[in-house]
Amino acid sequence: MEQKIGADLISNFPEANTTVNISLNKNQRRLLLIAAAVSSGTGLAVELLLGTLASYLVGNPALAYGIAVGGFLAAMGIGSYLSRFIAPDADGNVLQRQLMLAFVGVELAIAPLTAILPLGLFALFIMGSSIWLQLFLVTVILGLLAGLEVPLLTRILEKTEGVKDALAAILALDYLGALFGSLGFPIIFLPWLGMFPTAFVLGSFPAFMVFVIARNFAPIRRWGYVGLATGVLLLALAPIAVPLSNSLENNLYTAPIVKRVQSRYQRIVLTRRGKDVRLFLNGDLQMSTLDEYRYHEALVHPAMSAATNPHKVLVLGAGDGMAVREILKWQSVEQVVVIELDPEVVKIANRYPQLLQVNEGALKDPRVKVINADAFAKAPALKQTFDVMIADFPDPDEKTLAKLYSEGFYRRLVGRLADNGILVTQASSPFFAPKVISCIATTMSEVGLRVNPYVVDVPSFGPWGFVLASRNSIDTNKLELPVNTRFLTSTILHHLFELPKDLQLRNAEVNRLSHPVIVRYQSDSRWIAY
Repeated sequence: MEQKIGADLISNFPEANTTVNISLNKNQRRLLLIAAAVSSGTGLAVELLLGTLASYLVGNPALAYGIAVGGFLAAMGIGSYLSRFIAPDADGNVLQRQLMLAFVGVELAIAPLTAILPLGLFALFIMGSSIWLQLFLVTVILGLLAGLEVPLLTRILEKTEGVKDALAAILALDYLGALFGSLGFPIIFLPWLGMFPTAFVLGSFPAFMVFVIARNFAPIRRWGYVGLATGVLLLALAPIAVPLSNSLENNLYTAPIVKRVQSRYQRIVLTRRGKDVRLFLNGDLQMSTLDEYRYHEALVHPAMSAATNPHKVLVLGAGDGMAVREILKWQSVEQVVVIELDPEVVKIANRYPQLLQVNEGALKDPRVKVINADAFAKAPALKQTFDVMIADFPDPDEKTLAKLYSEGFYRRLVGRLADNGILVTQASSPFFAPKVISCIATTMSEVGLRVNPYVVDVPSFGPWGFVLASRNSIDTNKLELPVNTRFLTSTILHHLFELPKDLQLRNAEVNRLSHPVIVRYQSDSRWIAY
């Protein structure tokens, strides 16, 4: 039986001096189609990984993904064109052999490059190199190789099935693989393995595919062992990528990293120097335990005071629990609903001792209900209305965040606001991004709210803006502060709304879902001096 199978496999590759066409058995055909799916899935996952890495390092995710995906696809096109120069004059078994060897060579090149290039990109950034050119070069290298895969597989299969059937089968599996790659990266690989171990695991896929294919094509069987060795080596090195990347990442922060988590949404990092614990999301500072009370008292208490005996409070974002701590100081509060996208942020707030001490276990209070969901979709769908709504979202530096400051979102959110309810949102830096606070105020006014912008100095951030809004006018001179605070006083509360001359509101467009101008405002060139 083994001799018969061996004869069948060898019969697919007759001696090189013959020119007969070669037929593939069902198992060989099936393996080549699976290879198309694996190649596509791996390639798309790598595109997403490179975009995520660049976004984490330098922000500007729109540009990061634009280069990663656009550059990759353009390079694939070039690779597809170059495939025509592989074995252009060969025929029969010679053509089949050369195409198979070319495909194996491409896969064995893609495997280590997929693992190593993202880590190299990270190292270059740490050393101070500009990442955009390097990101483009990495995508071009990997895209060129990936672009060779489908044409090579199609040419191999067409000798048995014809061009029409071969191309249809290859493309069907190619698109199916892309689906698995696009879903597998954010849902499985990134949160469970982390960024750089994922690169090594992804690199092992084409290597193991070479091993499986080679076992079924006798003339390239020896290359299967190279594929097996490469795949095993990459999987063995994947755990080593963690301490290596952690060591590189340490250089991005001025204080020692004490906690790092890669969730499906973002990179969460905690640093600590003495009593100063800092929370970073995708490299951006969110709070420092030394001065967070200034920010959170300013965010919460003007709105709570303006509401007069607030009973139900909705908090959007703020999974660290600091804002909830301030809310619970008000005795009238009966219920606090927190909608936080990332459950990992809540876990850290509830489990990391220093954060738990600072937020005073606020998220564990029986009056508090935490919902892990997208606030854009979940908040307007809630059944009850709220006396106070507090929005503590990240700065609107990308379109996915800009929607949380949009006219469409505010219009839907107002439906959950009580008749005399108060809405407040953080509004970025009025000094480094001066038109953001104006844009938010203009957008809130567009939905019928009366706005009261104000500014507070937070040492970690500098001057920071907020916008207080309600359907009715608010007499800020009558606001009271019946709770214990570390920063705010009644006098300061009354003067918060007196904007400095250089931080006055400016003309700004309404931020709409269809036209997120706030991203452009947030990208003000003044940030260079930050």
